[in-house]
Amino acid sequence: MLDRQSHDSSTSDRELIALAAAGDHRAFERLVERHAAAVLRMATVVTGNPTMAEDALQQTFLSAYRSAASFRADASVRTWLLTIARNAGCRLRAKRVREDLTEEPLMKLGLEAGWGSDDPEALAIAAQRKETLQGALRTLSSDDQEVLILRDIEGLRGPEAAEVLGIGERALKSRLHRARLRLAAALRTTSEHDLAVGEGDQR
Repeated sequence: MLDRQSHDSSTSDRELIALAAAGDHRAFERLVERHAAAVLRMATVVTGNPTMAEDALQQTFLSAYRSAASFRADASVRTWLLTIARNAGCRLRAKRVREDLTEEPLMKLGLEAGWGSDDPEALAIAAQRKETLQGALRTLSSDDQEVLILRDIEGLRGPEAAEVLGIGERALKSRLHRARLRLAAALRTTSEHDLAVGEGDQR
C-alpha cells in the first residue's frame, strides 16, 4: 500500500499519480512541481503565445488530475502530460500569435549543428547572441519547434516523443533530422547577416 506521506524525491511519478488518483492532493502537487516547466515549454511552442500557454498549462494539469485514475501504469507520466499539453495547446490555438521563444539549451544545439563556415569562430560568437537564436527560431515551423523541444531539450526517447506527437518513430526521426538542419541553416543565415552588419558598422 502506498504511503500518502511519501512525497520526497525518491517517490516515482507512477507512485505519485496513483496516490493522486486515491485523493492525495499533495502527491499531485509534487507532480506539478516536477513537470510544470516541461509542460509550459510544450504549450508555448504549440500556441506561440505566453498567455495561451499558461491557459494550456492549467488545462493540462486539471485534465490530468481528473483522469489520474485512468492512467496506464505501464506508461510514462511525463509523456502522458506532454501529450495532454500538446492537445490542450492545439485547442487553444484559434489564432496563433507567434512570440519570441528563447530556450538556452538550443544554444548548444545550434553550435553543434555543424553548419560550417570559413570563419567558424566568428559564427559561433554571433550564434551565441540571444537575438540571433530568437531570429533563427522564428523561421521554424511549430512542428520543428515541437520535435526539438521534445528530443533535444526535454530529452524524451524516440518512442516517447513519437507518442506525444502522434506519429511513428520513423517519421519522428525524419522530422527531427529536418528540424535540426533547418535550425542550423537559419542560424548560419542569421549569423552571417549579423557579421555583415557588424563589418559595415566598423567601416
